[in-house]
Amino acid sequence: MSHDSGSTGHPIDPITLAVIQSSLQQVCDEMDLSFSRAAFSPIIAEANDRSDGIYSADNGELIAQGALGLPVFVGTMQFSTRVLIEMIAAGDVASPEPGDIYIVNDPYLGGTHLMDVRFALPFYHNDEIFCWLSNTGHWPDIGGTVPGGFSANATAVEQEGLRLPPVKLFKRGVMDKEIYAIICSNIRVAEQRIGDVKAQSAALLVGQERLNRLIEKYGANTLKTAIAELKKRAARQMRQRLSDIDDGMYTGTALIDSDGVVNEPLTIQVNMKKTGSELHIDFNGSSPPCAGPMNSVLATTQSSVYLAMRHIFPDVPINAGAFDPLHITDPDDTFLYARYPRPVSGCAAEVSQRIAEAVFAALVPALPDRVPAAPAGTSGNFALGGYDPLKGSSYVMYQLSGGGYGGNHDHDGLTNGCSTIGISKTPPIEVMEQYFPVLYREYALREGSGGAGEHRGGFGIRYSIELRRGEATASFVMDHGRVGPQGVLGGADGEPNVVTVWRDGEPYTPPHFSKEQGIQIKAGDRVEVSTPGGGGFGDPAKRAKSAIENDLQKGYYTNEQITRDYP
Repeated sequence: MSHDSGSTGHPIDPITLAVIQSSLQQVCDEMDLSFSRAAFSPIIAEANDRSDGIYSADNGELIAQGALGLPVFVGTMQFSTRVLIEMIAAGDVASPEPGDIYIVNDPYLGGTHLMDVRFALPFYHNDEIFCWLSNTGHWPDIGGTVPGGFSANATAVEQEGLRLPPVKLFKRGVMDKEIYAIICSNIRVAEQRIGDVKAQSAALLVGQERLNRLIEKYGANTLKTAIAELKKRAARQMRQRLSDIDDGMYTGTALIDSDGVVNEPLTIQVNMKKTGSELHIDFNGSSPPCAGPMNSVLATTQSSVYLAMRHIFPDVPINAGAFDPLHITDPDDTFLYARYPRPVSGCAAEVSQRIAEAVFAALVPALPDRVPAAPAGTSGNFALGGYDPLKGSSYVMYQLSGGGYGGNHDHDGLTNGCSTIGISKTPPIEVMEQYFPVLYREYALREGSGGAGEHRGGFGIRYSIELRRGEATASFVMDHGRVGPQGVLGGADGEPNVVTVWRDGEPYTPPHFSKEQGIQIKAGDRVEVSTPGGGGFGDPAKRAKSAIENDLQKGYYTNEQITRDYP
């Protein structure tokens, strides 16, 4: 029996509010876990490249997202849900009915890159939409020029894969086989997608069932009252945290190696004005729209700022209220506001992390006890597509990899941490070798890659993958190959990304450092990657002698490196 206190006009009590807050996050966590456990693709099932959330019925604002979901999707799913609601209201998309599930991956409609496919389900209570449940999963292929979708040289979004507007993939609980057939006819290894589609839709049904239980327990009005109060409190908490920053202007810069087409760096320039408890963010001065796939759509650019602030103030609850004090000027006329048909495959996985790095660089002088030096800042997107003669089938292998985190005010950076934008991890080697015709010759710590400092950066990793059978096509969309992650307050930069492809015993290094597509390899050839180390924090001369000796004893640095970096 529900106790619908919200309907009485009395404020909700703190204990009930706290329980509901945790329950909403638990709903999202269960959706995340259900999605990963049922998915077929290792990138979802093992690497957890996915996220689930609850969004408001009227404007798609974020109500809750699980702790197990990718942070970069915090903002983007809010935008895509809002756009879906607006398109339904305008009559551009069919009106929802109970049991419907929409599918969309259009990056210009609040998305990221094409491989991030979103599902959205209207949650009904008493014949009205109470909220929306939505999730995103990284599909290992969505068509396009190269297997895996990471086209490093694309000059138009059509080259990157199939672009889906919001359409009903499920109608009143039944999958539309014709729409599914259209999707499968435009992607590689289509026969494997049914497992991911069913997992993604089932996760939303898990959320629907858990929300029904929550309403049965507390009542719809109490839940609405709690959601409104939680939003107010998140906004208040963010404003309190921002008040710790002195009023004034703060600027930060980050570089992207290239756009994959023009071999020149792109600049992200962030200008932040702190006034009272509000923060105004402007990217004026950033590079103009680029020819290649490193453009960022507006939703990803804004979400990157949100996730950077989330890193700095992790205690502020995740809902739309936390975004209220952050005012982001639309970065018109820059590569951070991509419009059709600009290619965008690198926006979510790479550009987003450079945006966060620029925000960190701007705020570290104001909050040195909270903001670290730059992390590795690349997801290490590596895709391999080919035909396995032993299994008699085609495959698309996608891998992301970790790197070093930046040092901070009280300790060294984490080694082999996940990307700034998420919790995704490299799938287990044993799983990858079972699924695909590859052999991992090496997967090891990259000693010495962390930038020197009072607190050094964490280390990246090295891996070497050999193709065992047949022929394949390798593609990379990575970053931090031109310069390493920046150190702060006197700390040194971390080591940059290094990619080498060995063919017939001869090394090949991509001209764009860690971006290239369509590299043909055959059995016996191998791909070697050394991921970046994190930037150093503070003057290396202040590093404790015991810490230097410990690094030397463990083989993290050679005597020559110690002499060079810690005079």
